[in-house]
Amino acid sequence: MQFLKDNWKGIILCFALSLPCWFLGKAVPVVGAPVFGILLGMALMRFLPAREQFQSGIAFTSKKVLQYAVILLGFGLNLGVVLETGKQSLPIICSTITISLVMAWILRKLLRVPGKIATLIGVGSSICGGSAVAATAPVIDADDEEVAQAISVIFLFNVLAALIFPELGGLIGFDTTSGESFGIFAGTAVNDTSSVTATASTWDSLYGLGSQTLDKAVTVKLTRTLAIIPITLVLSLARTKREKAASNAFSFRRAFPMFILWFIVASLITTICTTLGVSASVFVPLKTLSKFFIVMAMTAIGLNTDIVRIVKNGGKSIALGFGCWAAITAVSLLMQYAMGIM
Repeated sequence: MQFLKDNWKGIILCFALSLPCWFLGKAVPVVGAPVFGILLGMALMRFLPAREQFQSGIAFTSKKVLQYAVILLGFGLNLGVVLETGKQSLPIICSTITISLVMAWILRKLLRVPGKIATLIGVGSSICGGSAVAATAPVIDADDEEVAQAISVIFLFNVLAALIFPELGGLIGFDTTSGESFGIFAGTAVNDTSSVTATASTWDSLYGLGSQTLDKAVTVKLTRTLAIIPITLVLSLARTKREKAASNAFSFRRAFPMFILWFIVASLITTICTTLGVSASVFVPLKTLSKFFIVMAMTAIGLNTDIVRIVKNGGKSIALGFGCWAAITAVSLLMQYAMGIM
């Protein structure tokens, strides 16, 4: 009862603000509902009356609901299908993730970008945009403004990718009679699922390929999503090692983010059930709830974020994001060429 008394106003506020953002995201998928949520939250941040009565629920939504969203995300992953159909693209995925993280580390040093923002941008760019940021933020204890900064940068390059890549693919000479090669490119070089979908669907429409490109791109994207597991565990272990060195104390619970464990359990449940003949459509409501929870959490993060400071401090973060984006694009193309896919 005390939990509800402390948090219900803020949770209801985030829920109410998330509804129009959800439908706007459906109407403009290249932007996506999470971005609308974070923008609306930042716009209203300075005008929220009697803020203290909402603050506890806003904080709960930005932290705990974000973790619940990651757990539910696991119900969208059939590990067997993803690994079987995505194994062709696995070397490309590993290469693009590696180059993004290395580029983020190098540019962090050169540009003097705060470490947590650099980590969020590097992980978000290389894995799956907002979902990866959602999974990583609690592990590295990033605050709401750091999350907002990373999401804003990733959003910028998502939109650019959706607008530029179909035209770029035609200029480079991707096969226009099959969606396989461009689907792999879209699935490895575009950050967020909504932008992957928009980019691949545009290619299908341009060359009359039905949903060939989209199907391939989404499968590759789901394979990338699995990288959330090792990345978050490595980051968590690194953080715990630093804390142990500082305090001579070790906590297994801190070393192993429990919401990632439940993400794995959710993925295993989906894999086992579908293998036994349960329709994948059974898990669609949970996947939808996961996406809505992310919108709620991003709205809450926006409500805790000063947009003036984001704009003022955003230049170096954008430069870092561009470096990651350009490196991922180049490596994806080079790997496809080396593997004889394009």
